[in-house]
Amino acid sequence: PPKYIRDKSEEQHQKLRDKYHILVEGEDIPPPIEHFTDMKIPESILEHLRSKRIMNPTPIQLQGIPVAFSGRDIIGIAFTGSGKTLAFCLPLIMMALEEEKKLPFVRGEGPVGVILCPSRELASQTYENVVSWCSALAREGKYPQLNALLCIGGISMNEQSHVMSKGLHIVIATPGRLIDMLEKKRFTFNNCKYLCMDEADRMIDLGFEDDVRNIMSFFKNQRQTLLFSATMPKKIQDFARESLIKPVLVNVGRAGAANLDVLQVVEYVKQEAKMVYLLECLQKTPPPVIIFSENKNEVDDIQEYLLLKGVEAVAIHGSKTQEERQYAIRSFKSGAKDVMVASGVASKGLDFNEIQHVIIFSMPKEIEDYVHQIGRTGRSGKTGIATTFVNMNTPEQTLLDLKYLLMEAGQKVPPFLASIEDPRAAQGGSLTGCPVCGGERILPHHIIQRLTFFKVSDMAYRTALNLRMLRGGKWLHIVLMMAEGTNLVLSGNYRRWDWMRYFIKLTIAS
Repeated sequence: PPKYIRDKSEEQHQKLRDKYHILVEGEDIPPPIEHFTDMKIPESILEHLRSKRIMNPTPIQLQGIPVAFSGRDIIGIAFTGSGKTLAFCLPLIMMALEEEKKLPFVRGEGPVGVILCPSRELASQTYENVVSWCSALAREGKYPQLNALLCIGGISMNEQSHVMSKGLHIVIATPGRLIDMLEKKRFTFNNCKYLCMDEADRMIDLGFEDDVRNIMSFFKNQRQTLLFSATMPKKIQDFARESLIKPVLVNVGRAGAANLDVLQVVEYVKQEAKMVYLLECLQKTPPPVIIFSENKNEVDDIQEYLLLKGVEAVAIHGSKTQEERQYAIRSFKSGAKDVMVASGVASKGLDFNEIQHVIIFSMPKEIEDYVHQIGRTGRSGKTGIATTFVNMNTPEQTLLDLKYLLMEAGQKVPPFLASIEDPRAAQGGSLTGCPVCGGERILPHHIIQRLTFFKVSDMAYRTALNLRMLRGGKWLHIVLMMAEGTNLVLSGNYRRWDWMRYFIKLTIAS
């Protein structure tokens, strides 16, 4: 970073992190950088970003990019649509550029780094971004052209033989196809020193953990490892502990938290009335709209129903061919189709611009999947609406998780959800885990459930409340300092939450 940033005190760096609600953990954490121009990024890339109306780094970028530039392992946690892709692609592009300038790559050499994605769609989208940034870099002839390879199932590697015939800088891949290519020795990781896992939680959930470990075994030299995701379940924490070396944790918005730019509306709709009500919901906002269902057959039924009603709709799910999926994504992105009906395959990572409305036709069982699905709208600082259909067929535990999430996000909780009681909450303090965040919070959701929130006047309130809660078998003494526009400070723990103008009235029975 520039000298004026290096000369700042740690207190000043922390003040900037607090301004953007960035939590960091780790040793010798690089300072956050508030402007792209201070990151020593080539002007051609900056111009390209400006042409896309990307003027300043998002919170995950202003802390994540400096950490990645420093060569440290990183765990990046941020809600969907927060700019994670640029945060891990830009450092890799700069690393590849540095290697190419030292000694130009020739056939059979490379890659410098690899980006792993859980789905073909996410890999394709990341590849398109990398190619556009590399092309922008080389546009004026000042910098060499960097070569990127898309390595996914469903496409023949012969189609990319022109890339394989030159030096290879960056590979974007799904785990299965990458292992196939490595075992066939189409390229090697002899000089590879950068590994990024995008949507790492989904990768582990889909059973790719052994594949990822296998991929890691192909590295010959020391590598920099990056994990990026919107959630951080225990499986990922354990995996990171084994695979990363002294990582820096950059958390922008607690792991598993919903994007606050999304208005969440939960509707009780009987199963037989869903299709009719779906048409009503589509009229609430202009297109484009995404509809999610957990069932492939239901996805096809919804698309067929909408087409009969004159709605331009496409469908995407795991049983579609690669050509059908690419056509659906392309026509929806271009605006030729107004509605996309999708199964869980499209709920993570895909970045569709200007999505006004997300409709969750069938509530997913896992609350993390719900977070990813509503995250298709409200991206890059824009606001959006997410409408969710629930009924008697929705498991009670799923409804309970949804209730907690709405409460935490300060969203309206409908009466039918508010009336659901957590049987564990009645045990008062004996609950050791949280269905939303895994019990990571000092003030768990089952405690929040028994707090009454009410808005106060613009006067600043300052009060201190002594709470004693049983957590992990130990009593914790917590002092909560509340004031307008200030952070909630927890003594004995540096975690902070911004409660803004809310005052907490405790209604916990002794």
